[in-house]
Amino acid sequence: MTKALWQPPRLRRDEEQVSQRHATWLELFYDLVFVAATAELAHSLSGNISWTGCLKFAILFVPIWWCWVGATFYATRFDIGSIVDRLFALVQMAIVAAMAVNVHHGLSSSGSGFAICYVLFRVTLILQYLNAGHHIPAARSLTTWYATGFGLSAGLWLVSAFLPPPLRLGLWVVSLAIDLSTPLSAGRLVAKIPPSMPHVLERIGLFTLIVLGESVIGVVGGLAEHEWSLGSILVGLLGLAIAFSLWWLYFDTADGSPLKSMKVGKMRVALTWLYAHLPLAMGLVAAGVGVEHLIAHDATAIPSSAERWLLCSAIATCLLALAGIHYMSCALGTARYRKILSAYRTASAVLVLLLAMVGDRLSSLNLVTLVALACVVQVLLDLLRSSVATRPATATETSQPSKPT
Repeated sequence: MTKALWQPPRLRRDEEQVSQRHATWLELFYDLVFVAATAELAHSLSGNISWTGCLKFAILFVPIWWCWVGATFYATRFDIGSIVDRLFALVQMAIVAAMAVNVHHGLSSSGSGFAICYVLFRVTLILQYLNAGHHIPAARSLTTWYATGFGLSAGLWLVSAFLPPPLRLGLWVVSLAIDLSTPLSAGRLVAKIPPSMPHVLERIGLFTLIVLGESVIGVVGGLAEHEWSLGSILVGLLGLAIAFSLWWLYFDTADGSPLKSMKVGKMRVALTWLYAHLPLAMGLVAAGVGVEHLIAHDATAIPSSAERWLLCSAIATCLLALAGIHYMSCALGTARYRKILSAYRTASAVLVLLLAMVGDRLSSLNLVTLVALACVVQVLLDLLRSSVATRPATATETSQPSKPT
């Protein structure tokens, strides 16, 4: 299929689509570079699972995730698959690959390189928005707002590249706050040209699959690098059970209904739902690292305090993020049902954290067994409630007289 050398961007609206929009081959290819970036983050965390290592992992994860979010929300409105769109995607992929290379020393010797890579990515995104605003007058107010907010943040990131690490980190925090708050203050503008809800939901689901894959990689990597034993195989299978349970809990109730509030300019609900996926993604990657470390031990050996806390805090983070996501997902049912789902997730997260605090005598196998049970029980409770909710009324129930109105 031939394409013109130059095609200006155009606004894409759901109501103008002949059929429901899905992720393109380019978007799927684009995601692969983020697979590499998250893998490097996981590898860096695996080499240093101390509190400082976890903090470093979280700090570097946020800008990489935000790059993906920025590209996704631009593409859902303006990407038409033109040659220019493809070239921008190629440049951004190269930049993210460079960010991944700088991850291992991203808070020290490679911090300047990481910061410059982030600036370059954001500059390409700003140029895309400015180009879209130039060709689409109806979108100009929104694209200008985004370009201004993102440009201010990028400027601070550029300055940070020339500062010593402590000051650099402080400037990163400020600039990321500007980045994350820019869409929050654009409610009236977003209401005029909202993103494609089905497309965004699918893209977020695909990124969740990417980070879930890191949990599977953790199991495979742990088993591949060490001699197999019955205990290590059991730990690996239980690690897969954890990953499968988290997949079930997310995708069995995947619902982007909070995003619909963007259509009326209510950004707080929509962005709270979206931003809740950040700790979920970080928790999934960290959980894979935790399982990999437990497989490396003899199943009857007691893991270190850092390894125990890594696995338990990662799973608890995932469950708490799911609690928030499910509480806001209106399509799941009544407010009472959503509160019950959230209570299940929160209670399970608390139990897992208790294991981290008092489980200093638990072997690797016992620890991962209890964590897996906490996740599997969530699935069983959801199945139980679903079966009760869909159970046909009995003859006695249907024969009851109705209450007078």
